[in-house]
Amino acid sequence: MARSITVIPARGNRANLTENCGHRKKRMAAYCRVSTSQDEQLSSYEAQVSYYTGFITNHPDYTFAGVFADEGITGTNTKKREQFNKMIEHCKAGKIDMIITKSISRFARNTLDCLNYVRMLKDLGIGVVFEKENINSLDSKGEVLLTILSSLAQDESRSISENCTWGLRRRFEQGKVTVNHTKFLGYDKGEDGNLIINEKQAKIVRRIYNDYLNGKGPNRIAKELIEERIPNWNGKAKWYESSIRKMLSNEKYKGDALLQKTYTVDFLTKKRVENNGVIPQYYVEESHPPIIDKEIWEAVQLEKERRRAFAEKHQIQKIDYASTDHPFAGRVICGNCGKAYGRKVWNSPDENFRRVVWRCNSKYMTKGQLGCESRHIDDKLLYLTFVNTFNIIVKNRDDFLNKWTEKSKSDALERVTVKRFITIFQAAKSIKQFDRDLYFKLIEKITVHDTKLIVSLLEGTEIECELNR
Repeated sequence: MARSITVIPARGNRANLTENCGHRKKRMAAYCRVSTSQDEQLSSYEAQVSYYTGFITNHPDYTFAGVFADEGITGTNTKKREQFNKMIEHCKAGKIDMIITKSISRFARNTLDCLNYVRMLKDLGIGVVFEKENINSLDSKGEVLLTILSSLAQDESRSISENCTWGLRRRFEQGKVTVNHTKFLGYDKGEDGNLIINEKQAKIVRRIYNDYLNGKGPNRIAKELIEERIPNWNGKAKWYESSIRKMLSNEKYKGDALLQKTYTVDFLTKKRVENNGVIPQYYVEESHPPIIDKEIWEAVQLEKERRRAFAEKHQIQKIDYASTDHPFAGRVICGNCGKAYGRKVWNSPDENFRRVVWRCNSKYMTKGQLGCESRHIDDKLLYLTFVNTFNIIVKNRDDFLNKWTEKSKSDALERVTVKRFITIFQAAKSIKQFDRDLYFKLIEKITVHDTKLIVSLLEGTEIECELNR
């Protein structure tokens, strides 16, 4: 018995752009991108947007579903391409039937990204038309061509990245400094492309360096700048401890430049990491006008190291102890065990008996361990000790001034500190109350012994004050 075969005709080729699906026009969107923010590239960007808007609007088979355009964004990955990601979300939501773009390199220079998105869109029944390559992703041969051509686009991206890197390193070798001046407080870009000082911002930079040498920590400096509504490079009064630290370490403020501090690990991810000797660095001296005197800059680096060593020696967790609300935090040291004193409040129902005291942090150890046997010290006595110390120096002014004048160490920090001391005490008068700023400018630590306090000045002098038991 002969078999009966019935042929069921095809419903049509969904890849045919000129054939309507039923009587409904296809909703077409366009994707445009330029990879840099240079003027000539931005004009190309505007031209793409204008062209595709007109093309889709005037075509009888399509309805306009929007132009999605990323300006000045790299195509090697899609993480930061907001408009691209928005377009994909519209596709998933069923708002787009077709996408048109200039070329594969405009869509993606990452082979994996390109194929993944094309396949995902294909599963949704959405085709991508690449004009330059004349490829429709819904065609049977489309994916083969896409794989080959997107690989070439990725290799082109690698080649461009390597050429840019080579050019930058040749510039570094020649000592040519390239700095993002828009995010660099204190400098602008001159007509010749070199850095020039922005004097209004430079005053803020000098203040930060001087505040640090005057005993303030980065946290306190940032807090005071915010309170005084001092604008940062972006015009906003927002300051962070981390950014202050970076400024205090930036050699560019003394007119030098260390080039290639970071480098790009992979041209696809654009991930940058700190250069710890993996590739060469270049140090250019006097590459541009300095804001900070070299001696001041060196003094700040030595002061940072001094604070670090001080905190390590006395087991203080917060290195920049001068950033707290209590002036003696991290500066009162036990003469018995060498650790820092902590602030304690002795409460009492009677406010007259409420006391603020400082005691060694090793006074009470864990169970089974003997604690430090040092004495506690009254908070008020510490304030009085500074007042008495200052007045002792004023009373013996000539002796101290002669001593400081004769100091001839080559250490930049000591020279800067001595100059500050001489300036303060040349015309100083006795004080009756505690002065917080003077305290930070002068005192390194107060060491508590059983019968005396030893006040250590930042330039090395020690002054002894007796205690009554």
